[in-house]
Amino acid sequence: MEVKSILKDVMQLTPAERLYLLELIAKSLSKPNSEIEKIWAVEAEKRYQALKNGKVKTYTIQEITERYK
Repeated sequence: MEVKSILKDVMQLTPAERLYLLELIAKSLSKPNSEIEKIWAVEAEKRYQALKNGKVKTYTIQEITERYK
């Protein structure tokens, strides 16, 4: 299939259909790296445990917005 032919067909779709197609194409280009996913899972667990055990300070949304006014 030629790209110009595909584009002609795509342009006949509704904007919502084109957006959906764009999302599918974008997802197909960003394959997850399983090694990076494992590293992030370990990091997320460490952060969760630190939060759960009171080793990190938390802030309310009010504290954050007040700080950055």
